[in-house]
Amino acid sequence: MPTSSGHTKAILASKVQGTPVYNTTGDKIGTVEDVVLDKKSDHIMFAALGFGGLLGMGEKYAPVPWSMLDYKPDMGGYVVPMSEDMIKKAPCYNLDDLTKDDGHIREASYTYYNVPRDW
Repeated sequence: MPTSSGHTKAILASKVQGTPVYNTTGDKIGTVEDVVLDKKSDHIMFAALGFGGLLGMGEKYAPVPWSMLDYKPDMGGYVVPMSEDMIKKAPCYNLDDLTKDDGHIREASYTYYNVPRDW
């Protein structure tokens, strides 16, 4: 499922990594740490949203469906329709665990955010 905005049809993952993520009120709630791809279906499984850490310590990673991210050039980042409290309560994992998933993490993420499945 595509994102709702953007000036191009394609983007390099390296351009997405490190991009700030804001909620709809403009508060920074995290950073896109990586994009997780499904090698079998050629779909983006989710963006790994990093938050809550300090200098790389204690950071949590929430898998957020790609379709939730709406890039806003004027903010220099993505906006997601969620509160800081919602992301704090989201299913979180270690970054390495996000690629060891057999579908349970993606399913839990899409269920938590109530996003239609695109697979």
